[in-house]
Amino acid sequence: MIQIEARTLALGYGQRTVLREIDLSIRRGEFISIIGPSGVGKSTLLMAINASIAIFEGELRVLGEVVHNISNGSLKKIRSRIGVIFQGFNLVRRMTVLDNIASGMLNKIGTVPALIKYYTKEQYEKMYEYMEIVGLEEEALKRCDRLSGGQMQRVAIARALAQEPEIILADEPISSLDPVSAKRVMETLKEVNDTYKITVVSNLHQLNHAKEYCNRVIGINRGRIVYNGAPEGLDDAMVCQIYGGMTDEGQRALATSISFYPSYAENPV
Repeated sequence: MIQIEARTLALGYGQRTVLREIDLSIRRGEFISIIGPSGVGKSTLLMAINASIAIFEGELRVLGEVVHNISNGSLKKIRSRIGVIFQGFNLVRRMTVLDNIASGMLNKIGTVPALIKYYTKEQYEKMYEYMEIVGLEEEALKRCDRLSGGQMQRVAIARALAQEPEIILADEPISSLDPVSAKRVMETLKEVNDTYKITVVSNLHQLNHAKEYCNRVIGINRGRIVYNGAPEGLDDAMVCQIYGGMTDEGQRALATSISFYPSYAENPV
């Protein structure tokens, strides 16, 4: 089932077009990585799926709705079916892991029970399930400001899961993390994708992680999609095309992917 479909889409801010001629279909259960240099529109495309960006031309359908021609009520319903994970975690850090996860269930718990932290047995069981998935069940009562960055991002994943979404959007979820924490977060997103069949769409700068965890990669440069295919198709020439040649950022991106591209390992740039 196609959950996200764009046809000749143009997106931007104010009078500025950031992305143009975007044609894209994403099916239920895919794990998609969006890659490309900074400022080319990766986050713009991601946020368009959540109906947070102006659509200048074309059509975008998300979960069966045309998002640029939608009522406020329908928009609210669509957003309730989409979980969003941010680079900065967006947790209430003085609250516990458990209570941050519970905030993802606010529409089920209700405002008053959430304020007094009254959860039903079934709600506790679901929260524990999500903590197990992200590997934080032993930290349930710890305040989030006492966690590492990687742990906080895994709390954010569990909070998104508590929303019971059909799609998870992850906007540069590992860019601020050390390599060990980044790997753990990517493993967690992959487990969520495999276990719950939730579609995951993530912006990534690390080509090695896109190669290892995602089943499709979308490469963007100069406002357009220049690659849309399997990670195995990211050969040296395609990586150079995505990153615009040997810019500083292109060199850094290639450096992260040396283990996957032997020719660069033998002849480093």
